Amino acid sequence: MAKIITIAHQKGGVGKSTLALNLALCFQDQLKVALVDTDMQGSLYHLKEDFKGVTIIGTEGFKNIQQLPYELVIVDTPPYLSNHLPELFLHSDFILVPTKAGFFDVMAIRSTLSLIQQARSRNNHIKAAIILNMVKPRTGLTKDVTALLEGMETPLLKTVVHDRVSITRSAITAGIINGTDPKAKAEIMALAEEVVNYLTVEI
Repeated sequence: MAKIITIAHQKGGVGKSTLALNLALCFQDQLKVALVDTDMQGSLYHLKEDFKGVTIIGTEGFKNIQQLPYELVIVDTPPYLSNHLPELFLHSDFILVPTKAGFFDVMAIRSTLSLIQQARSRNNHIKAAIILNMVKPRTGLTKDVTALLEGMETPLLKTVVHDRVSITRSAITAGIINGTDPKAKAEIMALAEEVVNYLTVEI
């Protein structure tokens, strides 16, 4: 049965699709990977001809997601609280919640985290974490934002993914792993390593 990683946040513009794509590319040489795009806009699904190494499936992949013949399934979700999220969370092994580093961005994740806690009350094997994404390299993190995140029930990953042109453009440049930006590559690989650690450590 496939391990399922779901990337979710009800707010748009936090880089969910970019993270989903680059994580899939990180794992494609080691595992049989599928990327499921559950957003009706199909931003990732329309890239399926450009990334032959990763199978990209549209919204139909949600129906039997646990039976998909892959070792790893990474799910990109729409920028709103879809009716499918509670069910999808129950099927997930790991839920990644990206957020920007602004105060209002951090506050906006609470609805998503609440849904995750509801799912975990029914299945305590579900793991989840928050990732700081699209952080301005020269701005850094304020103590207030860090304190807010660390005070939430869902843990904060050590990895921070910065707001880099190479990451923003990665969907049209064959992905970060195949690119030429060593700092961006190091961040995505560090993220992948942390995710693997969560998937392999038993609760």
